[in-house]
This record gives sequence, C-alpha cells and structure tokens, in this order.
Amino acid sequence: MTNETGDGANQLRRNSLGLIAVTFMVISAAAPLTGVAGAVPIAFLLGNGTGVPATFLFMTLVMLAFAAGYVAMSRHVKNAGAFYAYAARGLGGRWAGATAFTALAAYNAMQFGLIGLLGGIAAGVFGSFGINLPWWGWSLIAIALVGILGYRQVDLSAKVLIVLVALEYLIVLVVDFAILAQGGAVDAGGLSVNLFDTGAIFSGSLTAAILFCLGSFIGFEATTIYAEEARDPEKTIPRATYLSVLMIGLFFVFTTWLMIAGVGAENLLPTIGGLADPTEYFFMLADMYVGGPVPPIAGILLVSSLFAALSAFHNYIARYSYVAGREGLLPAAFGRTHDAHSSPHVGSVVQTVGALAVLAVFAGLGLDPVLNMFTWISQIGTLGVLGMMTVTSLAVIMFFRRQGGGSAIATVILPALSGLIMAALFVYIFANFGDLTGTAGGGLSWILPGLIPLAAVIGWIAAMRLEKADPAGFARMGENRA
Repeated sequence: MTNETGDGANQLRRNSLGLIAVTFMVISAAAPLTGVAGAVPIAFLLGNGTGVPATFLFMTLVMLAFAAGYVAMSRHVKNAGAFYAYAARGLGGRWAGATAFTALAAYNAMQFGLIGLLGGIAAGVFGSFGINLPWWGWSLIAIALVGILGYRQVDLSAKVLIVLVALEYLIVLVVDFAILAQGGAVDAGGLSVNLFDTGAIFSGSLTAAILFCLGSFIGFEATTIYAEEARDPEKTIPRATYLSVLMIGLFFVFTTWLMIAGVGAENLLPTIGGLADPTEYFFMLADMYVGGPVPPIAGILLVSSLFAALSAFHNYIARYSYVAGREGLLPAAFGRTHDAHSSPHVGSVVQTVGALAVLAVFAGLGLDPVLNMFTWISQIGTLGVLGMMTVTSLAVIMFFRRQGGGSAIATVILPALSGLIMAALFVYIFANFGDLTGTAGGGLSWILPGLIPLAAVIGWIAAMRLEKADPAGFARMGENRA
C-alpha cells in the first residue's frame, strides 16, 4: 500500500510540514520555558551571573556560524538522517554509521532524562492542585501520550507542538514585558544592566555558563531531520534553521536581561542563592510583577514544555531509527513506515518500550527523577550532540572541498570555527562529567560519558559489516530521498 502522496511504500509523508511547523517542532526540543525556569537560574548561580545574557549572545553567534555550513550543505542533502547523512556525504559510510548510532544514543539519553524531569516537576505542580501521583506516574502518562503522537502522522505532532511552544513563549513574554513596563527593580538600577560588562562576562565560571546556554539550543540542529517531510525543503529547511537559532537566541538574551533587571544586578546572586530551589526564581518574578493566575499557569506550562521536548526528541529518534533501518545499519523492519500514517512507527514503538524500561529501573531503585535520572542521563545527550556537530562541521568542509561551490566563509571558515568550539566543549564535558553530574569519584563518572564513544564504535562496526555484505547499499548511504 502506498502513502497518500503516491511516493511508494515505506516513505515518510511528503509535503506535510511548512516553515512554521518545522521551526516550532525543533524549538520544542529546546523547551524555552524549561530553559528559562530551569537552566537560566542555575547558569546565573554556577556560571557568570550577570554575564549570562552576553553568553547567550555569544552562543547565538556560534550557532549561526555552525548553521552557515549546515544550511549550505542542506541544499545538497535531502535525507531524514540529518547528521548521519552529512557524515555519509562528507566523510564516508563508516563515519555515517558512527554518527547514526551516536544520534540514537544521544537523543535517547535526552529523552530519558527529560522523562525524569517531567515526572518530578509534574508531581510538584499538580500536587499543589491536590492531584497526587508518584513522579513515575506522570512520567508514565507522558511516555504513553508521546508514543501515540509518534506512532501517528507527523502533522498531528506538529499541531500539538506549535500550540504548546506558542504558549511557552507567551507566558514568558508576559512576565518579560511586565518587568519592562515597570522599569525593573528601580531602586537597584532597574533596566540599566550593562550586557557587555567584561568584568561580569568573565566572572565566575564562563565555561559553566556556556554549557548551560548551549543546552538551551539543543534541538535546533534537527531541522534537516524533516527534509523528507517538509514542503519545498530547499527553502523551508534553511529558513527554519536560521529562524530557530534566532528565535531561541534573541529570546534568551532578552529574557535573561529582564530576569536580571527584575531584582537588580547586585541582588541577582544573593536572591537566587537564598531560594530553597533556584528554579523558583522565574516563578518569583512572575508573582512579583504579574501575580494572579500567572505563576500557577506558568507551572502547568512548564510541564507542557517538557512534554513538547519529549515529543520532539521521540520524533528525532524514530526518524534516525527509520533511516538506519532503511539504509542497512539496523534490521530492515526499522526502515518501514506505517501503511496509514506514513510514520516511522517501528522506531517509535521501540523507543517507547525503551523509555518504559528505563523508567522502571529508576523508579524501581528509588532514584531521584531530577538529581539522578535527569542530571546523569541528559548530559550524555549533550555530549553526543556536541560530538555530532563537530563531525558535521568537518563533513561540510570535506563535502564542499570535493563538490565545489559556496563561499569560503560559509563552507570552510565558519564550519572550522564552530567545529573547534564544539570539539573543545566535548572534551571539557567528557573530562569533567563527574563534576557536572555529581558522579565524581565513582564508576558512573566514566561509564556514562563512555556510552557516546561506545555507540560511535558500534556504529562504525555496523557500517563495516554493511560494506562487506552490501557494497552497493554502502555506497548509497546518505543519498537524497526528497
């Protein structure tokens, strides 16, 4: 049975996603409200304090530098494998195999970690309304709903995510403009925060601030995952990539500036440090400047923000699984699409089962959903994405070296610059994984980050096996499908 567009069996649904749908599906992985409420206060506290807005601006420029080469190559690569396809076309099949398995490990880690975070936050938020479930009960509900959306056609997920992400932006901007309208903490300097104060930027730990800011961008790179499902992908994917970087970056620069102005630069760290939980800071500002129903609504939307991120990463994993099955790296069953929905349903089901298994382990052992499940596992995902972005930057340079075309700035200089920065961050996270996750001194401090190079080695071996078993199939890795 063919899909609706007549492209043949086992094809993703063509022409399903426009510019807004692709943009919001990738922004949902970055979870704007989760970043504002969760990552930003910790970046203030453990990073460089009032230097965070400038750090976000710096990371926006780094991501735009990466996007320059990424977008240039996207016009030549139409494959749902994204990083995998770039590696295949730029560096060869073995690098592609390593990248595909790294992607599966990294995005699964992101998803598993967020499942714990959602459960922990939902238990607190809904418990305040008298709806009491153990944290793992909320995680279980989220896994089931995400699995249903992932199994069905992609435009259903897109419609849900557009609504959820729009509400996230709306609630944060309501608080932002309330602070702006009232002039911030007037007696503590108000809006006169110097974003480019070098003393602030290089105070505290700039590296820690960069890592927290980086986490708020993860997901934007997935625009090319939807290359086979987008309308007019040659225009939609580049535009969605740049739009998502700018929407994420400028939103966080603007919001972090106002989060500082809300209490004044001098009061920022004492205020956050005095809270029982740093993640209460945004809700404190919401109560101070807006009040009424906004703080509890923001709590509910924080849960929906995490749900949107879970759904986005689930879609990534299902599509990487589909491509790996279609191109011979995983069993062929993964490369089949649903007869009615044209969705990568096998990868979706397998990911759902894996999420249930991980949830059962952490809940069964009585581990904390945030301190253990989220903190331990999500950094594995960050590490993997940095590794893939490093490889992709190199793949862009090598592709255009052979292919020709494109400007030297977009195809050599900016990819080399962004690749070096990503590689340095990869090494830093790997070397300091124990300190960043609270596992220092134990076996987990090297076992957990070691899962990323292990996945790459397994993928490399899988590609070697494919090369021997099916040389023609190996040669077709990463070829255009849209």
